[in-house]
Amino acid sequence: MFKKFVASLSASLILASGAVSTAHAASISGAGATFPAPLYAKWAETYKATTGIGLNYQAIGSGGGIKQIKAKTVDFGASDKPLKPAELAAAGLYQFPTVMGGVVPIVNLPGIRPGQIKLTGTLLADIFMGRIRKWNDPRIAGLNRGVRLPPLPITVVHRSDGSGTSFLFTSYLAMKNPAWAAKVGASDAVSWPTGIGGKGNDGVSAFVKQTMGSIGYVEYAYAKQNRATFVLLQNKSGQFIAPAAGNFTAAAAGAQWAKAPGNYILLLDQPGAKAWPITGATFILVHRNQPNPATGASVLKFFDWAYKGGDAAALRLDYVPLPAAVKALVRKQWLTSVKAGNKPVYVAR
Repeated sequence: MFKKFVASLSASLILASGAVSTAHAASISGAGATFPAPLYAKWAETYKATTGIGLNYQAIGSGGGIKQIKAKTVDFGASDKPLKPAELAAAGLYQFPTVMGGVVPIVNLPGIRPGQIKLTGTLLADIFMGRIRKWNDPRIAGLNRGVRLPPLPITVVHRSDGSGTSFLFTSYLAMKNPAWAAKVGASDAVSWPTGIGGKGNDGVSAFVKQTMGSIGYVEYAYAKQNRATFVLLQNKSGQFIAPAAGNFTAAAAGAQWAKAPGNYILLLDQPGAKAWPITGATFILVHRNQPNPATGASVLKFFDWAYKGGDAAALRLDYVPLPAAVKALVRKQWLTSVKAGNKPVYVAR
């Protein structure tokens, strides 16, 4: 069902190739992150039925979404990698968050159940650097006493496209492992030391599912809907915890959005006994100066509608809605940050 849902989203993307100059208020186009794609597709389906206004979204990865919004070939871009204030200013862009979620390491090992294997951030980085090559390596076995680890070689699966999911994952690895930080770094597209690449979260999920001995990383909704075998990951408080919506919420509990220039916030390796260590928000990018007031208004109206009525769908698909105070803050920003002819395109309701 989940695969059909994502496939139907991809099929509709053929309709989204028009430039901003041809867009109109009855149809808006966006491109970018695969992280929130299932949710955006559900929101679009409901919004179309409710208002008659269509949304065509290309789930091509955060890197592609950033490129397309900068090139003005879509009405909005979507990225799990927040842009820093200087980059936003240089491109004339404004960004705001929509929902939050988690990035989850998943494995394919015989006889291993979801949550049966424990890993630390340091070990995870060593695996993705190719320093740990077999599942029964003493460093993994020492952390998982009593678990029968197979003597299989480890196959690393990573993203092949520019990806905000990769940005969150590699940023976390860089925080936990100095060697990773020095040799690989943190980006939406790094030079991977080892492994095979899959396009999108669904591509990584598929490779892991069909490759015995593999490990990859995907957004939580993809892991859960595909019934993938996730690992327990050690958080900053030293607890080994499972990915879950409540643990993503715990990681975001201390986020100070009102003090974040350009809404630039990372929710990685946050304190708290239940905080999932690879948590992140996903963002929308729009031009501050809208070339078409009707289209700009339609984009913000859609996300305003999602803020008001989209939380139930987000929760059903295992995303975490934003707190009401953050939504109110973003709506205030819309009035001053997104304009056409020096007039706000958003009308508060």
